[in-house]
Amino acid sequence: MRSLQLPNKASIPLDKDGYLRDMSNWSPEVAEQLAAAIPITLTPAHWEVLEVLRAFYQTHGISPATRPFVKLVARDLGSDKGRSIYLMKLFPGNPALTASKLAGLPRPSNCF
Repeated sequence: MRSLQLPNKASIPLDKDGYLRDMSNWSPEVAEQLAAAIPITLTPAHWEVLEVLRAFYQTHGISPATRPFVKLVARDLGSDKGRSIYLMKLFPGNPALTASKLAGLPRPSNCF
């Protein structure tokens, strides 16, 4: 089993893809450590997207796949930020997968 080792010696269990096994282990510190492993340095632009994503999950109980993720960001943060290219710059690879991981949410079920 994989785990994330925090500087305070706490060990957080991860699944085989690097997502938290227990969402209650998430904290901003955990997000920073998960991001560092990618490597991404979280900026205020990252945090606003992560907050939108966490709020969506809290309301709907799912992590959105790529298209719904882009539309969600556009709706909540504006069309300039709700674009695939913007999100890909913030969250390399598949933005929905990367952002969900950093937000401490489960892997979106229909993302590859």
